[in-house]
Amino acid sequence: MEFFVYHRDRPGSMALRYELLEEHWSYMDGYAKEMIARGPTLTADGETATGSVHIVDLPDAAAARAFAFDEPGYQAGVYRDVLVRRWRNALGRTMWDFPGGRTGGSRFLVLGLGSGEAADLAVPSVRDELIAYGPLLSDDGATWLGTAALVRAPDVDTARAVLTPDRYAAIEVHPWEFGGRR
Repeated sequence: MEFFVYHRDRPGSMALRYELLEEHWSYMDGYAKEMIARGPTLTADGETATGSVHIVDLPDAAAARAFAFDEPGYQAGVYRDVLVRRWRNALGRTMWDFPGGRTGGSRFLVLGLGSGEAADLAVPSVRDELIAYGPLLSDDGATWLGTAALVRAPDVDTARAVLTPDRYAAIEVHPWEFGGRR
């Protein structure tokens, strides 16, 4: 089962985040085979981390929660909240398979939270610009709760256009970059 995990940084936690960076990477190294995508969200200028995205393939919801809440930064208080949702890999690939590679162009997390009739289940026509894409689902996979995408786009508005605006309570767009050890 695939899961989308988004840790959002607590204000003023940047020093602690950097202090724990090696512990974070070591922890994630233990999930290398399960990792579909990973990387930090950033401020608009790209200089400061604001969160951490991980898309992982794990046995069940309990394993996904353990992954999210045992993470060293979470345990130390780096994050203000954590979103854990079932996710379906509509592209069938990892970020390392993205034809656009690790660098070049701006990258964004586009997160649409919704309810009711599912939206944006079909992969958008900009497939070559999608790094990861899929619906957010309830733990049992039966209820659509939104859509999450990692996309290469020239700007925030182009990234946001990947989702149908009137189908979501809110659409967030965050600068994002490929994560992992450099």
